Amino acid sequence: MNETKYSERRFVIGGIFCVIALIYVVKLFTIQVMDSSYKLSAESNVFRRVIDYPARGLVFDRTGKLLVFNESTYDVLVTPNAVSEFDTLDLCNILGITIEYFRTELNKAIKYAPYKESVIFKQLTKQRYSVLQEKMYKFPGFDIQKRTARRYAYPYAAHVLGYIREADTSLINRDPYYKAGDYVGVSGIEKSYEKELRGVKGSKIYIVDVKNRVQGKYKDGKYDSAAVVGENVTSTLDIDLQVYGEKLMQNKVGAIVAIEPKTGEILALVSTPGYDPNLLVGSDMAVNYPKLVRDRFRPMYNRAIMGCYPPGSTFKTINALIGLHEGVIGPTTSFPCNGGFSIGRHIVKCHHGGSLDLISAIEHSCNTYFCHEFTRIIGDRKYGRADSAYSNWRRRVQSFGLGKKLGSDLSQEVNGIIYSKDYFNRFYGEGHWSATTIISLSIGQGELSFSPLQICNACATIANRGHYMIPHIVKTIGKDIPVDSRFYEPQETGIKDEYFETVIQGMYQVCEMGTGRSARVPGVKVCGKTGTAQNPHGKDHSIFEAFAPMDDPKIAIAVYVENGGFGATYAAPIAGLMIEKYLNDTITRKDVEQRMFNANLMNIDAQMKN
Repeated sequence: MNETKYSERRFVIGGIFCVIALIYVVKLFTIQVMDSSYKLSAESNVFRRVIDYPARGLVFDRTGKLLVFNESTYDVLVTPNAVSEFDTLDLCNILGITIEYFRTELNKAIKYAPYKESVIFKQLTKQRYSVLQEKMYKFPGFDIQKRTARRYAYPYAAHVLGYIREADTSLINRDPYYKAGDYVGVSGIEKSYEKELRGVKGSKIYIVDVKNRVQGKYKDGKYDSAAVVGENVTSTLDIDLQVYGEKLMQNKVGAIVAIEPKTGEILALVSTPGYDPNLLVGSDMAVNYPKLVRDRFRPMYNRAIMGCYPPGSTFKTINALIGLHEGVIGPTTSFPCNGGFSIGRHIVKCHHGGSLDLISAIEHSCNTYFCHEFTRIIGDRKYGRADSAYSNWRRRVQSFGLGKKLGSDLSQEVNGIIYSKDYFNRFYGEGHWSATTIISLSIGQGELSFSPLQICNACATIANRGHYMIPHIVKTIGKDIPVDSRFYEPQETGIKDEYFETVIQGMYQVCEMGTGRSARVPGVKVCGKTGTAQNPHGKDHSIFEAFAPMDDPKIAIAVYVENGGFGATYAAPIAGLMIEKYLNDTITRKDVEQRMFNANLMNIDAQMKN
């Protein structure tokens, strides 16, 4: 019995060893015969793999004007163990660097890999390259690698187009595509469409001798792969309108956003002060980037999508629509105005007087009217409690794309601020607050902050009579790559069309006879709303939103001028000029244009005066 068991164990153990041996045989056969990549890896010590970097895709504006292109540039490589005696000073003069810098970089290369090539100088200009090429025989151990650098056709639209820089360690660790020395988009279109613009890297494999000298192509290039050029991108931007907007906003701090209402395409996105995007190209970036970051006016801060401002009286159009939808007011509802709305000893002041209906209240921007309306919205008995009515009101506000990220294809977009009822319940105590407690919200002040992009989008929603298309900056990618389908899906507010007509009539009156007359455009029906946002740090901000033409909107616009005072002072005329430029391509009000061009609001002392 024991002998039988012993015999069985021998067979089992023998079988196990046979299986293990068979596995090893199959694996060795696969490695040595079937899979040539292992052989290639094993022989890599006699190969040099050279990356073939693709050119990034070009960027155009909506009319086909070239905005971003590529320029040939060159990296200087060194193989330390192949270097022999040469004139160091001559090489440094050609490269435009100091001997100390050169020695530092050479020592890095020696420590990194003495037998392999390392980049010792990046993005050599064409001019310096032509000189170096003629003298390369004097510098044994050095070589040149062709690359491309970004160039920007206009010294404008930096925040829209973005810039590229070398991939950092964290990105390299996250994404295996990127290696040290690769470039990646870090803002604007360059970042949002990085995968489409970057293309696909290729590579070439060369046979080298023990001194790393090229002896020829491995397998006649069988394992080489060609680089694939990045896809071209057509943006929604109108570069002529963008440039005009930046000129109007020169020497001012603020933003302009213009959108085509029917499509959600961004026509212009201005943030000032701005900067020339070519400042962040090539070796100049190392010098210019720190300067831009330290600038007290923060030119790299994209106020159009990152800035959070109180909407001021532009928000009255939203409250009017919500009031109509909830049935707490009608087009003919009127409230008396005696210079303000009283809450105990506190008064929300108003510059108007008399009794006004809704259209007139929008036209004259009557604070009193909208305070009365807001108390009806929050005090609506069908919701039982103020916090429930507030939650419904907040949901309606957000349906216009306010106080939340819109989901555009521009990174760094902010949420804005519109607090939930929980915030007020914590602050005042549940059941201890009402409409009068938060009355500032009725006129776009208090606990409200939105980006200029959101305000412009809300204006486009009114222009569309109740829906918006998600704003986006890219129109087409390559020949057949689709833009994200979400940009073609209408976002509905749920408010009836008929209510929009009443508010739009009021906005038309604003530009014809009301507070926004400075935005009038000859021959065009402009609908707008002025706003003046309180600023605890200096003069109030000047705000204006508008769309035109009234019955067939082709442009919606929002303008913010920090410390600009009343909305009619700067924001409204700038908006009117932008509308005229886009629709007519000519400017008839040259005096207004010159006044905007020449206005300088960037004097710190002047800004701090009320």
